[in-house]
Amino acid sequence: MKLATLNTGRDGNLIVVSRDLIQAAPANDIAATLQQALENWDTVAPKLIARYAELNAGTAKEAFKLDVNQLHSPLPRTYHWADGSAYLNHVQLVRQARNAEMPETFWTDPLMYQGGGDCFLSPTEDIEAVSEDHGIDFEGEIAVITDDVPMAVTPEQAASHIKLIMLVNDVSLRALIPGELAKGFGFFQAKPASSFSPICVTPDELGDAWRDGRVHRPLTVHLNGEKFGEPDAGPDMIFGFPQLVAHAAKTRYLGAGAIIGSGTVSNPDAAGGPGKPVSDGGVGYSCLAEVRMVETIAHGAAKTPFMRFGDRVRIEMFDPEGQSIFGAIDQKVRQYKP
Repeated sequence: MKLATLNTGRDGNLIVVSRDLIQAAPANDIAATLQQALENWDTVAPKLIARYAELNAGTAKEAFKLDVNQLHSPLPRTYHWADGSAYLNHVQLVRQARNAEMPETFWTDPLMYQGGGDCFLSPTEDIEAVSEDHGIDFEGEIAVITDDVPMAVTPEQAASHIKLIMLVNDVSLRALIPGELAKGFGFFQAKPASSFSPICVTPDELGDAWRDGRVHRPLTVHLNGEKFGEPDAGPDMIFGFPQLVAHAAKTRYLGAGAIIGSGTVSNPDAAGGPGKPVSDGGVGYSCLAEVRMVETIAHGAAKTPFMRFGDRVRIEMFDPEGQSIFGAIDQKVRQYKP
């Protein structure tokens, strides 16, 4: 099943989207918003699935042509947005670039920070930034949405609470990160509003690509119209989503609509090295910081700049037949003006 939210207000209106992302049908008679659907998932989901079947069969009433520019992120806001860093190739590169050792605990205990969930960007909304000096970066990721998750669940139990999957652009202001981490309290100013793919899907929509709590498909990233990366989101994800959800719920409940992110999708090269740019025959990267790290390791300094006003990033994932699964996050950076 594929769901989306019309950008009609702070929480929008829930719609069902056809498998090919061409048609949609209202779902507000079933649940007004996606948050409401998640809070009543056991009773609401069967009705949404029936509406989805009608839409794909061409029999849904009030069906209309989908326009992704009218969509918000599937959840325009949430009570809980926590992002992991499950691709340790990315973590290793960050630390190697600054000559820091990789703690052994990173292989057994996931990294995670809590972001701001009060106002996400829509998938085609401009990324507003105060200054280019802040080091504006995109991060292509995967995220899951849960129903109510009890405290202290095991990863095996957590798997059943994963209801929906989507893509993320976890915008980062790299120049602000070192100062914040040095305080010992984690990110805050360095993590402005994130955006999510226009469509979220139930795990069964991914077929064999959803296994071991991971999405085994390449994540395609374009920067200013040129392919920047296409790393596979599956094989190098050290901690699967059930582990990440269980980690988040170790000492607290997660309310329905909690979003848990994977962290930047990242692959090493075939020889175990840091990975190569697309132009050199590699799968590239999902963020600018990573290519800058590789440049620093190889040449002693980074040459690729962070995003400037007017730059555009596009993040998307395709099935084996070339059909977009989640629709695209397609955003331009512009200067914030109060």
